[in-house]
Amino acid sequence: MKSTLLTGSALALASALALTACGGPAESASSAPASVSCPNGAITFGIEPYEDPAKLKPAYDALANALSKKLDCPVTVQVVEDYAAEVLAMRNGKLDLGQFGPLGYVFADTKAGAEPLVSFGTAEKELSSYTAGIWVPKDSPIQSIGDLKGKSLALGSVGSTSRDVLPRFGLREAGIADADLGMDYTGGHPEALLALTNGKVDAAEINSQTLATAIAAGTFKQEDYRKVWTSDPIPNDPITVRGDADPAFKKAVKDAFISLSPEDVAKVGEFLDVTPPGPLLEVTKDNYTPLFQLAKTMNLTEKDL
Repeated sequence: MKSTLLTGSALALASALALTACGGPAESASSAPASVSCPNGAITFGIEPYEDPAKLKPAYDALANALSKKLDCPVTVQVVEDYAAEVLAMRNGKLDLGQFGPLGYVFADTKAGAEPLVSFGTAEKELSSYTAGIWVPKDSPIQSIGDLKGKSLALGSVGSTSRDVLPRFGLREAGIADADLGMDYTGGHPEALLALTNGKVDAAEINSQTLATAIAAGTFKQEDYRKVWTSDPIPNDPITVRGDADPAFKKAVKDAFISLSPEDVAKVGEFLDVTPPGPLLEVTKDNYTPLFQLAKTMNLTEKDL
């Protein structure tokens, strides 16, 4: 006659199976709720190539590593091809976070639902800004933006706030149409500066961020050149989150950004002329109202990026 008693090992196995069946402690970890701050196991952070990507990547990796520790979630930096590529990537769910130029954010808002979280603060804990400028050699006969008619002007890249749209807005205010001068799109801020210093153009757009970086690197001697136009202050780049992200995730990321130290932000701050750096500060869509107005005034569409 067979015994109906279970051996010790069989009893243990039966107990474990019973617990598993009713959702007890042996329940698979994969069914546990996802972390609020790391819902997909990793976070992707997109950056526009407003400077040499080889230089930008290490700076943003340092920022991403600090953010990763705060959120207990890996944060991967992707330097995208251009403004339009970043907007498209966020719209298609390929980016969780994205830093956009101010005008790029306008289209990221309308086309990808991007929501601004933070921007770069000064050491005095005020939101930072920068300016677009047009520079000429110091011995140039060009004395003002109105003298650029019939001259050549180096710009950065199409759709950029300071590298393209604001200089053209300044020209329009001076009564100069795009067709009234030769506009050379060089592809970036450093390239526009080089076009001027190498004597390839009569004038070039150089914003205050690129100016500070070039002077620090010794690639631009300010005393050899003269600024003939400058824009109103532009609020610095917003770091945004995908609009369709979980509200709890948005709050967790914003809180993590705000809690970073100035040292965590310092390397990126150098590229944005925020030196000495302060903390990241909360921003909203309202901070960028002038850029929405600029896009409307200049009749810009997504195709202009």
